[in-house]
Amino acid sequence: MNDYEPLSEAAGLSPGAPGAGPPAGPGPSAGVEPADPPGAVEPADPSGVVEPSGPAWAVEPSGLTGVAEPSALTGVVEPSGPTGAGEFPGPAQETGPGAPVTTPVGRLAATVERLRGEVRAAQAEAEGRALLELAKGILVERLGCGPAQAARQLAELTEQARMTPLEFAVEVINQAARDRVSEVAKAFLAATADPVAPEEDSAAVRLRAAESGALAADDTQAVADSLLQHALRPLGAVAVAVWAAGSDGSLTLAGSAGFPQAEADRWRYVPPDVATVARRGLTEPGGQWLTSLAESGLPTIGRRDFAEGARVAVPAGAGGRIHGVLEIAWPGPEGPRPPQVVRQLEALAELCAHTLESHPLLPGPQDTRVLPDVVELMDLADGLHDPALVLVPHLDETGRLVDFRIQHVNSRFMDPAGRPRAVVGGALLLEAYPMAAGSNELFQRVERVYATGEPFRAHRMRLTALVDQVPLSAFADISISRHGTTVLLIWRIEDETARLASLLQHAQRLGRIGGFEENLLTAEITWNGQLFDLYGRPPTSPPVPLEDLAAHAHPDDAVGIGRFLRTLVHHRRPASVAFRLQRPEGVTRHVRVVAEPVLDTDGQLLVVRGAYQDISAQHWTEVALAATRDQLAHTEQQADERNRLALQLQHAIMPPAHAPLEVPDLQVAVRYRPAETEHLVGGDWYDAVVLPSGLVLLCVGDVAGHGIEAATSMVVLRNALRGLAVTGAGPAQLLSWLNIVAHHLTGAVTATAVCGLYDGERRTLRWARAGHLPPVLVRDGEASAMPTLKGLLLGAVPDAVYEETEMQLAAGDTLLMYTDGLIERRDRSVQESLSHLLSMARSAPGGLDQHLDRLLTHSRSDTDDDTCIVGLRLA
Repeated sequence: MNDYEPLSEAAGLSPGAPGAGPPAGPGPSAGVEPADPPGAVEPADPSGVVEPSGPAWAVEPSGLTGVAEPSALTGVVEPSGPTGAGEFPGPAQETGPGAPVTTPVGRLAATVERLRGEVRAAQAEAEGRALLELAKGILVERLGCGPAQAARQLAELTEQARMTPLEFAVEVINQAARDRVSEVAKAFLAATADPVAPEEDSAAVRLRAAESGALAADDTQAVADSLLQHALRPLGAVAVAVWAAGSDGSLTLAGSAGFPQAEADRWRYVPPDVATVARRGLTEPGGQWLTSLAESGLPTIGRRDFAEGARVAVPAGAGGRIHGVLEIAWPGPEGPRPPQVVRQLEALAELCAHTLESHPLLPGPQDTRVLPDVVELMDLADGLHDPALVLVPHLDETGRLVDFRIQHVNSRFMDPAGRPRAVVGGALLLEAYPMAAGSNELFQRVERVYATGEPFRAHRMRLTALVDQVPLSAFADISISRHGTTVLLIWRIEDETARLASLLQHAQRLGRIGGFEENLLTAEITWNGQLFDLYGRPPTSPPVPLEDLAAHAHPDDAVGIGRFLRTLVHHRRPASVAFRLQRPEGVTRHVRVVAEPVLDTDGQLLVVRGAYQDISAQHWTEVALAATRDQLAHTEQQADERNRLALQLQHAIMPPAHAPLEVPDLQVAVRYRPAETEHLVGGDWYDAVVLPSGLVLLCVGDVAGHGIEAATSMVVLRNALRGLAVTGAGPAQLLSWLNIVAHHLTGAVTATAVCGLYDGERRTLRWARAGHLPPVLVRDGEASAMPTLKGLLLGAVPDAVYEETEMQLAAGDTLLMYTDGLIERRDRSVQESLSHLLSMARSAPGGLDQHLDRLLTHSRSDTDDDTCIVGLRLA
């Protein structure tokens, strides 16, 4: 053992230490694949791959032997026969995974697989070498020796402990560190150790390997890969995600392993307040432990790939602060985890917290040890007009958050218990305010803000302080926010008396209320300021007693005031009265008085107290409302009369059906449907009449507006068109003349119309339109809208020119003229409504009357407007 003291005494280790197993033999260490020595070439075996010739881990006095780089490795055996350059395997050669190694493709696949294994072994050896070097460093510090002597000491003790070098190095680190990883490893070994068949990869080795990879990683993605490879796959997990928590409650995917890259891209950011597995793990105590992801129904990364698998989300925190969440996925459902596995996962989450703290994704808080930052926050607190406390975390010897120290209190500080600043400043929060951990949860709020960074605001929160073991409470508005690793607590203590007085004063002012109290024994009367203003008297004048109330009121209100006083004084019951108060300046105010008697124990009247309220505005509002009701009733009666008159006028001129016309081989039918409500009686009109020339005048029109004005304008235009048609002019000329009538003779009326003249001998129809929908022609079972001719609506301009066209009708044709009340809808365009009309007009079962009735029945119009249809069918 050289000249140094034994390791069992200096470092606290012995060959019989807990966790020691049977001799490991000369083989490689657990979890590390052996590598080929440089330049070794073996004869070709059936696989075509050269096997390693020696162990990978050999402890030398100067350190550990290295592993040859892949570039220095050989092991591909050349084929025995000549192979032409650039030749490819023939059709009979196998190229799949099971191709013989004697073929070029098989040799190439075996070489690639061997090189992959060597790369993985090199990575594992590098991580294991870091643990061995760390163990040697611990021995150098404990024994006071050099690196070479520490390496020999480590090798000798490894042989005595009958362990692999990597397992013994981890044992040295655990006993020296005494951190969370060492505690978890010891607990796991104590619960699962089997001296007969020890695990090839112990929990201690896995955790320390994962820790080594995490500490050596440059980003969180590498940490996730290391955790999955070394610590989670042995537990059956298939994927892991590391989430960074934002101060606003959001989650950012800092790293992942085992999930498809596309899935990681989709879940790179989770907004605040989105209920995911990771979010539940962040907010719920103890994290989220799901036996099956499908049963929970929570969205999360990899749900489609591992829908039925178990899922665990553990908060990643260190030193009382939560930096993120560690989420782990299993391929299938899992039962409750043993306590030792739970502790392993919590230790891994703590490793993630250190990584997120050292490699934050977002600007992170600064350490409170940076004095200028703390001083800056203290200066900020001193500039506030409300009491403020600057709190810094107080950790125990294990680094766990146990309290907050009141680093500073500002000059505005006011203690709920009345203590001075010097008593509170410098004390721990729970020492100064032990009730903060009680029902009001002030300490829990501060702890939550410090852990998550999310600010907290509360209105009228109860603050309780103990003074001589007597709890004193006060209400305050609370504000808690985190600045770096320091917490700023602000409160504004509420003065209950001032608050109620202010509230009462504003209520009296807004309600125009004045209070009084009259002592009937001493004749002392007390008024507030609002009551003096109500009476119009100066505050220095004496108040008016109740018995003189009638002298200040209108004489007509004396009876009501007398009844009020008798009820109040003689019957000793609460009473109220409304009267007209006559002020000294001659102004009359309408007021209401409400009062109640105050009796002693013998039932004798002592005091009368009550309130006056100025109800002048309410009184005049009621008067105006009553007048408005009367006027409205009169107006409604007039409107009803006008609507009934318009409806009667419309029915007298245009009945719902038209008498048949005596025209050979022509059938004409008319349908008119008035508006559903009387006030919507409109100006729709139609006409179908045989002119002296033998032509048939067919027209449909719609006057803008509703009511009696629209109905009278409709009568004017309809009769004018009849008179003009006798002249023998064409439809276009008739509409031009009718436009002059609408513009000059009817008080600026606007209307639409379509006019046609049917010649029975030639079976032709000449027609024109003035802003109206074109007629619909039904021929051979097909319905189509006729061309849209040019023509402005009637009455728009003084002079208008209208286009006229002529069309030839055939036997069986049906022509439909209609107003917009047939098709118009509020939620559809005119074109969509017209398409529906054409689909309904195609099928025409029965005669023309049945056809028009069917169109009215299946109309989709929802404007409650009146409707006209004129139908023409040739025999």
